[in-house]
Amino acid sequence: MIDPSLDLAEVERIVLTALAEDLGTPARDVTSEATIPATQTDTAELVARADGVVAGLLVAAEVFAVTSAGAATFAAVVAEGDRVRRGDVLAVITGPTRALLTAERTALNLLCRMSGVATHTRKWADQLEGTKATVLDTRKTTPGLRVLEKYAVRAGGGTNKRMGLYDVAMIKDNHKLAAGSITAAYELVRVTFPDVAVQVEVTTLAEAEEAVAAGAEFLLCDNMTPELLTEVVGAVGDRVELEATGNLTLATVAAYAATGVDYLSVGGLTHSSPILDIALDLRPR
Repeated sequence: MIDPSLDLAEVERIVLTALAEDLGTPARDVTSEATIPATQTDTAELVARADGVVAGLLVAAEVFAVTSAGAATFAAVVAEGDRVRRGDVLAVITGPTRALLTAERTALNLLCRMSGVATHTRKWADQLEGTKATVLDTRKTTPGLRVLEKYAVRAGGGTNKRMGLYDVAMIKDNHKLAAGSITAAYELVRVTFPDVAVQVEVTTLAEAEEAVAAGAEFLLCDNMTPELLTEVVGAVGDRVELEATGNLTLATVAAYAATGVDYLSVGGLTHSSPILDIALDLRPR
């Protein structure tokens, strides 16, 4: 099922921007226009070339809709978030052949990227199954693609932390230094934006205790060892939500989840996920 929180206006903006980059001014696909009659129609399949998790079929469908002026039909064979195997057909598209081939690279660029993020996220979610911890993303996203990449994290079984600088206040090291202390920074944010959620980054048990005393309800425990995290959970875990962050890997995920933290945030979900290889194949005529 398509996540209803996916901003369709943003999808349209991203698709139009990506197509404009590919088609130039005036917009044209010189190869397809030269080799394919305008009246020719065909059916194509989106096919997985590797095992993974699918995200972005709605986005791919929008690309084909734009290039065909709505003439193409897009039938998804799998659902968002489904695990697929190499060779699986993900969707079937029928429409003007020129439009299908003009859409091909843009649709695949977005679909492969999003499915890669979902696939990577699912690996983390699987490792955390059975624990209380959930994997979170960060703001380390590709400029212009944040809405799509964070959607892909959700499709892969993860959770979004915050969309930007506007919806959640996050007091980090530089804010502490600029304001003078964790307590001062927290109080300034709370007075200026009383209705905005506030999160505080801490690196020691003392900082965690100061943040909780100031009123914080969510702490980012940055670059802590599992041993230190266990101490923090024991000291303040009954009063705040706790997130482990910094240099986490799939090899260490179990140790961090065992500390009792609520979340593990992983920038690599969006900044380092390889694509999932997907192809567009025209059916033989």
